[in-house]
Amino acid sequence: MPRPREEFDDLRAFEFRDPDEVLEEEQMYTVYEIAKMLQGLDPERELDPGTESILLDWAIPWMLDHREAFVFAEPDAEDEPGYYGLA
Repeated sequence: MPRPREEFDDLRAFEFRDPDEVLEEEQMYTVYEIAKMLQGLDPERELDPGTESILLDWAIPWMLDHREAFVFAEPDAEDEPGYYGLA
């Protein structure tokens, strides 16, 4: 439900970082790790499934918007996620 602006003390600009500001050039990451890193979290931090799902909702469109900045590597096994890194 919408809320009046005056109820919020801290309004910030809506900004996303570029991929090279988030990822290390020589590393490959799962989408789950990228989602955590976009929020400033340790990529190995364990999160509950609900929180992880919300972070993925932000990360996937960001990755699609910056698709030219990424390369993709197939997973080692069918039940593992793929890996992404800087192009």
